[in-house]
Amino acid sequence: MKSNAAAILIAWAVLWLPGLSLAASDSAAQPVLFTSSEVRADLEDLYQRMQVSHIDLYARRARPAYQSRYEHVRKSIKQPMSLPEVQRLFQKFLAYGRIAHSRIEFNAAEFERFRQANGRVFPLNLRPTSSAVVVARNLSGNLNLAPGTEVLSVDGVPVARWMERLGEHISADSDYLLHVLLERQMPAYVWLEHAEQARFKLQIRTGKGKLRQVTVKARTRAQMQRADQEQPSGPALDWTDRKARMLEGGLAYLRIGAFFDVKGEGDNIWNTADFAEFINQSFAQFRQQGARALLIDLRDNPGGDNSFSDLLVQHFADKPFRFAARFRVKVSQAAIDTNAARLKSTGDDGDSTSAQLARHYQRKTLGEIFDFSIEQTQPLPVNERFSGKVFLLINRQSFSNAVIVAAMCQDARFATILGEETADLASTYGAMEQFKLSRTGIQVGFPKAQIIRPSGDTSARGVIPDIAIATPLVEGRDDPVLREALRLVEAEGNR
Repeated sequence: MKSNAAAILIAWAVLWLPGLSLAASDSAAQPVLFTSSEVRADLEDLYQRMQVSHIDLYARRARPAYQSRYEHVRKSIKQPMSLPEVQRLFQKFLAYGRIAHSRIEFNAAEFERFRQANGRVFPLNLRPTSSAVVVARNLSGNLNLAPGTEVLSVDGVPVARWMERLGEHISADSDYLLHVLLERQMPAYVWLEHAEQARFKLQIRTGKGKLRQVTVKARTRAQMQRADQEQPSGPALDWTDRKARMLEGGLAYLRIGAFFDVKGEGDNIWNTADFAEFINQSFAQFRQQGARALLIDLRDNPGGDNSFSDLLVQHFADKPFRFAARFRVKVSQAAIDTNAARLKSTGDDGDSTSAQLARHYQRKTLGEIFDFSIEQTQPLPVNERFSGKVFLLINRQSFSNAVIVAAMCQDARFATILGEETADLASTYGAMEQFKLSRTGIQVGFPKAQIIRPSGDTSARGVIPDIAIATPLVEGRDDPVLREALRLVEAEGNR
């Protein structure tokens, strides 16, 4: 079955791409104020439509708690609000539900205008560890804040509480996912919470255990870019890059890039021709040169569609496979309307996922949940298949279809998984659709489906590697994680 990425997989990868540019909205171009009555009416519309459209709105928050939050937000609306203000308010309401695909996109256009006008932002990325919150990236120019420095408070607020407030803007199923998203785009979310702020006062703990007060000045984009160039950076994990090479000792290395056509535009990004050619040539090379083990690098992969990943997996799978044990879909008017619009814009070939969904919707009633059948993908014939051991390398920044591939290969025992646990979930509420609020025009995303990994495990966890590899806070260009992964592949491949 050729899937339609917008319909069946997780409409999620755009959030992970640099700069949030693909999630941009041009709403701030019109400084319109909405009355408190209009905002309350759209909030009511938002909550009612989420209840009937979302596959399981109360999966992570009990209905009474969510209802109480709704009443609290409604009572807080007492004066006219601008569109960005309404977006922030409504997104925080959705984020309370702790489901990543239930969200209003970050207003990247507004943030980009601010940055282009030399707007200054918080120049640090912070990361929670098991015992502390530490500096993960320092673009402040302050040498007292080297990566690994423990941060205790920001502007007098305990750092855990300060980060919790930022996290209220982010839809995430788990604390781990929330912290990864926050770390990636911390300057943007500090701006969203505090607007422009000239400086920040941090309390830190030095390497000698002493407490110290440090003032950090907010910085422009140009200042942060210069600081970035002056610092040693991590390994070059470009999500558009495709590499296939043989290494010493009969080891093969494959980095496949995102699971879409990275050179395409619009609907062309779902053309699999170039990807298929690259994969076929790579595996032909590996077989010809006698590779006995293969490492597939999925680190920092933003995901994409299974019509691409199936082309990869069928080269080493030893039995038929599908990316999910169950794909449960809820029928709603919003899902029907979005699907119909997609069919109109792309054309109906009669066998696309959208066309199949449309036929299901015609036979089902509103509110009904049904199992959407996922056809199995067949492995290649034995004589065309890679017969060596296969290993997948993942990290916290592997998302969407990259996580699904890792989960499927782990559950089917097609490969051994190396690295660190993914922040994105292996079983998720996804296949995101949208509806528009009638007064503010805000686009709201909701998950119409529950996607359950092949093993049937529905827990809110990412893919946990079979063999963990600790990722240093500062990895360096020598890529210690890859070096350790190759050492493990060589050792396991010799068994």
